[in-house]
Amino acid sequence: QVQLVESGGGLVQAGGSLRLSCAASGNIFSINAMGWYRQAPGKQRELVARIISGGSTNYADSVKGRFTISRDNAKNTVYLQMNNLKPEDTAVYYCNANIRRASDSVHRNYWGQGTQVTVSS
Repeated sequence: QVQLVESGGGLVQAGGSLRLSCAASGNIFSINAMGWYRQAPGKQRELVARIISGGSTNYADSVKGRFTISRDNAKNTVYLQMNNLKPEDTAVYYCNANIRRASDSVHRNYWGQGTQVTVSS
């Protein structure tokens, strides 16, 4: 069983910062990409940032220069540092990871339960 547990969401004023964390646990053999998605009310879930095992990253245009994704491979953990937050960043943020379990022969996508980020103006 693989679990992704997120933490770090909350309420912040515009211009403020938050740091999200997501730790993967379970019978993990390897992890390829890890990333963060978000879904605002009435909108589709969208990619925020993604990092592959070698360290390459990509970001949504709307967060470039403000958000930074990083990972600690030894801890199977991915982070999202969010600076200069804007009200339009308000959403539920979901962690995603492409994981191969020790008992599996392929990598599969797993999702966290989501953490609310609210930015007040």
